[in-house]
Amino acid sequence: MAREKKTVHHVQMTDGKRQIIQQLLQEYDIHSASDIQDALKDLLGGTIKEMMESEMEDHLGYGRSERSDSDDARNGYKQKQVNSSYGSLTIDVPQDRNSTFEPKIVRKRQKDISDIDQKIISMYAKGMTTRQISDTLMDIYGFEASEGFISDVTDKILPKIEDWQNRPLDTVYPVLYIDAIHYSVRDNGIIHKLAAYVILGINMEGRKEVLTIEVGENESAKYWLSVLNSLKNRGVNDILIICADGLTGMKEAIAAAFPKTEYQRCIVHQVRNTLKYVSDKDKKPFAADLKTIYQAANEKKGLEAREKVTAKWSEKYPTAMRSWEKNWDVITPIFKFSSEVRTVIYTTNAIESLNSMYRRLNRQRSVFPSDQALLKALYLATFEATKKWKMPIRNWGKVYGELSVMYEGRLPE
Repeated sequence: MAREKKTVHHVQMTDGKRQIIQQLLQEYDIHSASDIQDALKDLLGGTIKEMMESEMEDHLGYGRSERSDSDDARNGYKQKQVNSSYGSLTIDVPQDRNSTFEPKIVRKRQKDISDIDQKIISMYAKGMTTRQISDTLMDIYGFEASEGFISDVTDKILPKIEDWQNRPLDTVYPVLYIDAIHYSVRDNGIIHKLAAYVILGINMEGRKEVLTIEVGENESAKYWLSVLNSLKNRGVNDILIICADGLTGMKEAIAAAFPKTEYQRCIVHQVRNTLKYVSDKDKKPFAADLKTIYQAANEKKGLEAREKVTAKWSEKYPTAMRSWEKNWDVITPIFKFSSEVRTVIYTTNAIESLNSMYRRLNRQRSVFPSDQALLKALYLATFEATKKWKMPIRNWGKVYGELSVMYEGRLPE
């Protein structure tokens, strides 16, 4: 998919602009780009002050040099430090005797007049820690942002996260993927592991859509039933296929919440889990043999291939193939589909690109300070990753047609 071109700002010079620039060069000793930034910073402070003076005149109803019978009057200035795109600057805020003046250009208690909030959120989404963000702001903008301030900024997205997590969903999803990534989180001084369960859907148009992210500790049928029921409460009536790893209680939860839904064990995870028992020198030939199982023409051929692979490797790796036999009932649904549909189901390209973004969070942070900090980082990373999801998955028309036949009456024509 081609990347969208960024809009490039083209400077259009006018006589008025040239005059302003000449005045700028005469007023300030400018020899570098840094000098320009300093000049603009000074002008910004002066412009804000003049605009506040005009606001004060409107508030009082008379100018500085005029007399009035009003019981309110000017009462000097109060200095205030604000953060701008040019760095930190001090402005003089006019005061009135009755303390009723409410400036609009820079509001009371407003300490930031730049788009720094969005920059902080963007850096947080990329997995940077609050300390790294604080250091970056100091390096680039020259002002210090405490970890508490950064946390307050990122907390502003919590209502958006809640709205997103409770948004209505489609009534039918042809395919759902559920995957887990584990993170270290500090809780009352103790570091423990939390799993982030990502639920990714392929919607009716063949487009990827993250339905929710659940952060929890214990997998169980009860837990997964509550997760699936929350999807139902948001409008999901039917799911054709749920593809997941061997999550504890998943099979039972699907049977209870969506009895018509087919549970497909994720083939990629199945292969990875098998190869954990295999030495490095044997992994390549072992993986090639496993491919003969899940790429077999039908279930019968797949079973024959499984038995051959087991016979070949069982002496050297007696436990490696046990999970294939144990999980055969949730591996076999894939055999009834064509190669195009199988590619959608057993390859995890749809979720792997998302997971790479989530894994980056682990590389940037060894430990999250709280489960809420983890949740914020996960959702921001999700928003960042899904910006690029504009096209349906490959061969979706053919896949949809085959699913319509296999699951007759469950997909709109």
